[in-house]
Amino acid sequence: MAFNFRTVSGNCPNFSAPVLHGEKPSSIAFATDLLGGDGRPDSSKVRKENVINAPGGFAGLPGAEQWKSKMESPWREVAWTEDRRETLMKSISSYKPGCEDLSEARVLLVGPIGAGKSSFISSVQSVFTGRFTNRAMVGSSSTSFTKKLQLFNIRGRSPEQPTALVLCDVMGLGDGETTGLTLHDTLAIIKGHAPEGHKFSPEQPVRSETVGYVKKPSLKDKVHCVVFVVDASKVSSYTKGLGTTFQQLREHISDLGVHQVALLTHVDQVCQETARDITQVYNSRIVQQTMTKAGALLGMSTSYIVPVKNYSSELDVDENTDILLLSAVDHILQYVDLHFQDCAATYPKLSL
Repeated sequence: MAFNFRTVSGNCPNFSAPVLHGEKPSSIAFATDLLGGDGRPDSSKVRKENVINAPGGFAGLPGAEQWKSKMESPWREVAWTEDRRETLMKSISSYKPGCEDLSEARVLLVGPIGAGKSSFISSVQSVFTGRFTNRAMVGSSSTSFTKKLQLFNIRGRSPEQPTALVLCDVMGLGDGETTGLTLHDTLAIIKGHAPEGHKFSPEQPVRSETVGYVKKPSLKDKVHCVVFVVDASKVSSYTKGLGTTFQQLREHISDLGVHQVALLTHVDQVCQETARDITQVYNSRIVQQTMTKAGALLGMSTSYIVPVKNYSSELDVDENTDILLLSAVDHILQYVDLHFQDCAATYPKLSL
């Protein structure tokens, strides 16, 4: 956009005074007045009403909020190296469930529409194929693109070497029992009653009369870990109804003895520094604060939550993004193993 400033008689307008969000021009100090002795933005000199109440920073002071948000030391340690990436890939590729009769570990992804469940599945598969692959179809509308229960066995570096990890994709959660995946149907999946390929509808809940209904599910039919998926850019705008749904689900799933963890997706959309360099994710105060909000929404300690950046528009994979994704899978598998340990008394053939 080009601006044409005409020369006028009288005093020249002062263009050095920035207009910050929520202030009248007459009440704004010069930009230099907002700096500390070290030349950096001094937050104590900026009134609270001048600050945009959203991740991104001060309007008129590019990068100020990012400077404030970057922590001196990471709040979680990650080795951003090729060796770490290879170690994680080998560990996941060679993973075996702790049960003689079980060849796969089933993990269910649950979350609101657009949170990134299907994208996470495709992203994890992309890590192993070495290029971006849309393994699970991803939509872009406000309605859930996934309608059926779909099971994705994550392949290793070659199609002939599948891993033991199966990620289960379902339609997004609604605010209650009238839209999206219902509490009843979610529990039916976890208990192993819902057949693969079943198309969900709030008007037709999974029952014993449902085609393909598994009346006596074995351990292999059941879900061994539930992963809640929440969008970092929407955590503050999720409805109270969705929060209630999360809390109810957590209580019922806990009663079933199934461990739960969570993924915080789209972290690159809430922090500019993380968007530029994903290795800064654990140095970001914004991401840390967003994770705390996600924990409150889910009723879950932040120790169960890991941040991820899904692949979306990229054609090639990135080593550091891979490490974050693989670390999330490794985190999930730890809780899968805890489930098998808990089940050892019920299923004597568990080889733990």
